[in-house]
Amino acid sequence: MAKGLPPSTIAQVRDVFPKLGELSDKVLFGDVWERKGLSKRDRSLVTVAALTALYRPDQLRGHIWRALDNGVTKDEICELITHLAFYAGWPNAGAAALIAKQVFEERTA
Repeated sequence: MAKGLPPSTIAQVRDVFPKLGELSDKVLFGDVWERKGLSKRDRSLVTVAALTALYRPDQLRGHIWRALDNGVTKDEICELITHLAFYAGWPNAGAAALIAKQVFEERTA
């Protein structure tokens, strides 16, 4: 696991919800994320946008890490969040910006 990245939500409940963990591993990350229709980079952009718009901070942190690992730049994440402020709401963008800033700092520490 990457330094500074807390366990995912699913990793934290896998012992009690093993089927949820299995579906996450096999279907979401084993199939959906591996489909050829979109690059992993594009999937990361879409996922960060959706999690920002829906205000899902618990999942957003890990997906910002994943986006950076998948080639999305810090500047692109900043632009995405700024753009979404007008479509998904100022509070959602503010929360996402704070999480992104923390991830950027953790990755350079």
